[in-house]
Amino acid sequence: MSDPLAAELTVDSATGIDVTLPVAGAGARALAFVIDWCTRAALATTWWIVAAVIVNGNFSLVPETRGGSAWYLGVVLPSMAIYFLYHPILEPVMRGSTPGKRRAGIHIVTRQGGTPGIGALLVRNVFRLVDSLPGFYGLALATMLVSKESLRFGDMAAGTLLVYDHHDDELPPPAAAAERIGVLDPTGAEIVADLLSRWDSLEPGARIRLARALLQRYLGAAADLSDGDDLAWRSRLERMARPHG
Repeated sequence: MSDPLAAELTVDSATGIDVTLPVAGAGARALAFVIDWCTRAALATTWWIVAAVIVNGNFSLVPETRGGSAWYLGVVLPSMAIYFLYHPILEPVMRGSTPGKRRAGIHIVTRQGGTPGIGALLVRNVFRLVDSLPGFYGLALATMLVSKESLRFGDMAAGTLLVYDHHDDELPPPAAAAERIGVLDPTGAEIVADLLSRWDSLEPGARIRLARALLQRYLGAAADLSDGDDLAWRSRLERMARPHG
């Protein structure tokens, strides 16, 4: 649950109405970090144990003289890759999230509220080397505590911040002139038309959230459509915007 006193990121939505995203504080970020650290440490350790048994041919977890390069190629390097590339790989794949962030209910966004690109996410992760100084992410924690938006240096360099996953997109209430569900009033028709006109320029997740909110507002129930079925959401909005005879 988001902190009611936390900072907020206000962005312009497709409807021209400001959407407010509550910024994740140091507590939520620390929780996500701990979960992710435990996850990557467990994965790296598991690989080390299994690979060491295979390479050594016994249950020894330390290199044996006959292991040679096989020990480093099969045990050490993969374990290090799992540990150090956990964030750089998962954040782009999971569109600004990780298992720890999902568990903590937060994700990474740009200053415009969209999903960061690979470049921004890589910059953010390179700066982990700075943020981890002098140890245990001390510098990162210090900057998050003094920053209004709980930013670390990686966020400042990449132009990103973390926000809570769940929020309500504010839409104007339908006018009383709409006498029956499914008929758009002038305000609703304008909002739908604006969303459709800007559909291709919006981040997929954002346009689906707005489409769902509009359909639920004016049809009285959420549409039974898959989040990945982009064409179906657009088609449903187009049918909704057609004049009713």
